[in-house]
Amino acid sequence: MMGRMAREEIRSPRSTTITASAGPSGGSGEPVESGGSGAARPRAWTARLLVVAIVLAAVNLRPAITSLGALLEEVRDGLAMSGSVAGLLTSVPPLCFAVFGATASRLARRFGPGAVVCAGMAAIAAGLLIRPYAGGTPAFLAASALALMGIAVSNVLMPVVVKRWFPDRVGSMTGVYSMALALGTSVAAAATVPVTDALGGNWHGGLALWAVPAAVAVLPWLAFVRDRGTPGTGRPGAARRGTGTGTGTGTGGGVERPAARITRSPTAWALAVFFGLQATAAYITMGWMPQIFRDAGVPAGTAGLLLALIMVMGVPLAFVIPRLATRLPHQGPIVLVLGACGLAGYAGLYVAPAGGALAWALLLGVSNCAFPLALTMVGMRARTGAGVAQLSAFAQSTGYLISIPGPLLVGVLYQHSGGWGLPLALMAALMIPQMLVGTLAGRNRTVEEETAR
Repeated sequence: MMGRMAREEIRSPRSTTITASAGPSGGSGEPVESGGSGAARPRAWTARLLVVAIVLAAVNLRPAITSLGALLEEVRDGLAMSGSVAGLLTSVPPLCFAVFGATASRLARRFGPGAVVCAGMAAIAAGLLIRPYAGGTPAFLAASALALMGIAVSNVLMPVVVKRWFPDRVGSMTGVYSMALALGTSVAAAATVPVTDALGGNWHGGLALWAVPAAVAVLPWLAFVRDRGTPGTGRPGAARRGTGTGTGTGTGGGVERPAARITRSPTAWALAVFFGLQATAAYITMGWMPQIFRDAGVPAGTAGLLLALIMVMGVPLAFVIPRLATRLPHQGPIVLVLGACGLAGYAGLYVAPAGGALAWALLLGVSNCAFPLALTMVGMRARTGAGVAQLSAFAQSTGYLISIPGPLLVGVLYQHSGGWGLPLALMAALMIPQMLVGTLAGRNRTVEEETAR
């Protein structure tokens, strides 16, 4: 499948061809071959290498979080954390994604998306290696923030890279990327506890292990460090001559410019809130779900496997959902189905957390696939590559900012109520507005059209 996608011709969403495609050679345009139809496409080896780079990057975008969730009780005991401080720890990922994700588009314009993602992978590796041995809660948080900074900028730039190189395969490539992300998430959740047990119960080594795949992911991105092209433009390092329209369609040689004021777009706000609410559910799940199962009497290893099951559901569904979404004029029905699964899963956890644990994990795994749907809608709700870069940065940074209080509030409610009834009620309640704004974000329109009115 990777080879087939790599050979696809690169065309703009409005059917005209992009004149050149960014590659590791910098501004020479060397990776571009022109077919007989006049369509520009990257050389096969470059496109294949980029697909490998995208997959390896995606694999490393969640182990920093799910590996910690699987060992949260051990880390809390080792660092003498209270429930509220642990809740703060589970809120650090969305905080870092909001703060650092907002800088990704600007960094990509200056250094190129390849260089920024490469640096992001290096930051993930360094942070994951340092944090178990940093000593003390503040140092642990600081090293976690370093890794999460790398995740944040890579999160924002993945849809940009997909739109830029594979504009006529946004659904397929988003599916590949989302599958790899779900695979990395689930493997980290499932393997962290057994690895820690194999190391004699040493949670430091169990967490530090995940620096290795992040270091491996740096290697293919080194080939794209010299690519200084502006996201959304065809030729690296040089924008095409503008038509003066301001919105840009990516056609006829016009500059692909982002929407003038994206904050005027109702779709951008709906997508940002949808992204924030699904992120809230995801980080509560990754940070607290193993503890919910453990408190219900489920062994630690089994609780980690249940979290892995929730995450691994995203492997097949993250490929199916984006492809289905790109074929529908309105993505609202998908949003509603995913939300209904979430409500059923939370209700089951309240009634019989241990007895029906497998069923609730499956339902929550389906609900968690709102993430690849949100990424797909980012690519669909903007007309140009530059618009996608702007919308991705806005939706993700605003969305992650919205998601910050959720995991922290769950920790506070858990500590003060002494049980999971109130936290589960909060999770279920947040699913209702997620379904509403997701339906609004799924309407067939673009942010350029809305801001041009």
